Amino acid sequence: MRQSNVRGERERQAAVPEPREPGEDDSQPEREGPASRGAGHRRGGPRRPQRSRGVRILRWTALTLAVLVLGAAGAGYLYYQHLNGNLRKEELDLGDSKIGKPEPNAAGQTPLNILLIGSDSRNSAANVKLGGAKQDADRKPLADVQMLVHVSADRSNMSVVSIPRDTRVTIPKCTDPRTKKVYPKTEAAINQSLQHGGPGCTVAAWKELTGVYIDHFMMIDFSGVVSMADAVGGVPVCVRANVYSHDSKGHGSGLRLTKGTHSVQGVQALQWLRTRYGFEDNTDIGRAKAQHMYMSSMIRQLKAGTKLTDPGKLMDLAEAATEALTVDHGLGTVKKLYDLGNDLKQVPTKRTTMITMPWEYGGGGEYVTPKPGEAEQTFSLLRNDIAMDGKDKKKPDHTPAPTAPKGELPVVVQNGTSSTVDGPVTGRAGVLTSELVRLGYAKATANTELTAQADTTVLYPSEAQQGDALAVAKALKLPKSAVKSSKSARQVTLVVGNDWREGTVYPKPAAEDDGKTPESAGALNGEDKTACMKVNPQYTF
Repeated sequence: MRQSNVRGERERQAAVPEPREPGEDDSQPEREGPASRGAGHRRGGPRRPQRSRGVRILRWTALTLAVLVLGAAGAGYLYYQHLNGNLRKEELDLGDSKIGKPEPNAAGQTPLNILLIGSDSRNSAANVKLGGAKQDADRKPLADVQMLVHVSADRSNMSVVSIPRDTRVTIPKCTDPRTKKVYPKTEAAINQSLQHGGPGCTVAAWKELTGVYIDHFMMIDFSGVVSMADAVGGVPVCVRANVYSHDSKGHGSGLRLTKGTHSVQGVQALQWLRTRYGFEDNTDIGRAKAQHMYMSSMIRQLKAGTKLTDPGKLMDLAEAATEALTVDHGLGTVKKLYDLGNDLKQVPTKRTTMITMPWEYGGGGEYVTPKPGEAEQTFSLLRNDIAMDGKDKKKPDHTPAPTAPKGELPVVVQNGTSSTVDGPVTGRAGVLTSELVRLGYAKATANTELTAQADTTVLYPSEAQQGDALAVAKALKLPKSAVKSSKSARQVTLVVGNDWREGTVYPKPAAEDDGKTPESAGALNGEDKTACMKVNPQYTF
C-alpha cells in the first residue's frame, strides 16, 4: 500500500512531508502531512607541501560532488513528482456561499482554517476488512469524522473543533463537479454531506453552520489511517481501566487494552480512533475525546522529532501521507503541504486546544443539535480569531476620539445577510441606513451589493478613523468587538450580518464577550500528558 517507486535514493531526498493530526469515527479518522529537510556534506584538504596533488584532488572532489548534487536533484525531482501523483484532489466548496476570507491583521496575516474529514468508505478490500460492514461496500461514504483546525493569524495558537457525526444541520444545495447532479438543500445529519457530491459539500455545510471561511480540507479513509499510523510509529494513549470494545451483538471496534498507558499504531490506532462502545457513555462524544487525546499525543511526538530522525522512516511517512490523503486543489502538491506544515509548526503545543462543539439531544435522542447560545459562542471565537484557551493578550482599553462630527462622516451600509441556508433578507442596508440618518449620521448611504457575513461589523480603513467606527458602533449599541480594521474598506462601513436579520435594535447584548470557551466544550490542552479515557463499565474485563 505504500510502495515507493524511487526507494533507491533514500539518503539523498530533499524534502519530505510529515503528518499532523487525527480524526475518526464509526467510520474513521484522519491525518495529514507536512515536511522536513535533510542534507549533509563533507570536507577534505591536502597538506601544503603537496599542493599540486591537493589541487587535483580538490578539483576531482568538486566535480564528483557536483555530479552527486545534480544526480540527487534529478532523483529528488522525480520523487517529488511521484509524491505529488499520490495525492488525490477534489473541489474545495460545492455550495454557493458568499462568505469571504477574513481581513488580514496589521501585519498582513490571516487565520488558517482546515477541515479534517474521516471517510467511512468501504470502496476497497482493505477498507472493507478494516471497517467491516461488507453490505456497505457499494454505498457512498459518510463523513463520520469532522474536525476544524483553526490556526490564528499570528500563528500563536491553534484550536481544533469536532462536530459529532449525527449533528442535524441544514446541508446547503451542492452540485457534484463530476456528474453535475444538483443536491437540493436538506435537513440531515452532517456526516451525510459527503454523499452530496464529495468533501466540498461537507465544507459548504460547515461554512453555513459556523460562518467560518474554510481555506482547505484533508480527507482520509480507514486504510489511510492504518498506513499513516504505521509510518508514524506508536502514539501513547491512556485508559483508566481495562477496555474491550466488543459485545455479543457485534458492537465495538475490537480495541482491547489493559489499564494504563499504551503505544498504539497500525490497526490498533484505527481501533482507538473508531471506539465508541467502551468510552464514556458509548456515544460519539466519548469517541471525540479519544480522538483529541490521540491527536494531541501525536502532535507532541512529531514536534519533538522522535519520528523524523531516520531518512527511511521519513520516506515511509511521506509515502503514507500522500497516498492516504484527498485534498483540495489548493493543497495539491507536496510543496504546499510542506508550507502548511511550517505554518503549523509555529504554534506552541501548550497553545493548542481541542474541543467538541457544545450540543444537546434532539428527536428523542436520535440525533444531536448545536446547543443554543454555547455553540454560537464557540463559532464566534473562531470567526473573531480568539484563542480557545483564553490566553490571548488583552489589548489596552483605548477609545480614540472621532475625526469628524457624525453629521459630516460618510458611512456606507452593506447587507451581509446572504445565507444559502436561510436566504438573504432584502432591504437590510436601506433599513440601517435610515436608522443611522435618524441617529444623526446624515451622510450614511446604502451599498446594494449583497454579501455574506455571520457577525455585524463596523469596518474602518485606517487607524485615524478607528474613533469614527467606534462612535458608529456605540450609536447602534454594538459591542466594541464589532469594530475591525479593514484594508479593503475605503471609508467607515457597516456590514449588517446574519445575526441582525430584522429590526433596528441589535438583538445581542451589548456586553463584551468574555472570550472564554464554554465549559460544555470539554477543552483539552495540547500539553496535557495526564489525560486518560474513562472506560464504560459494560466494556471492561
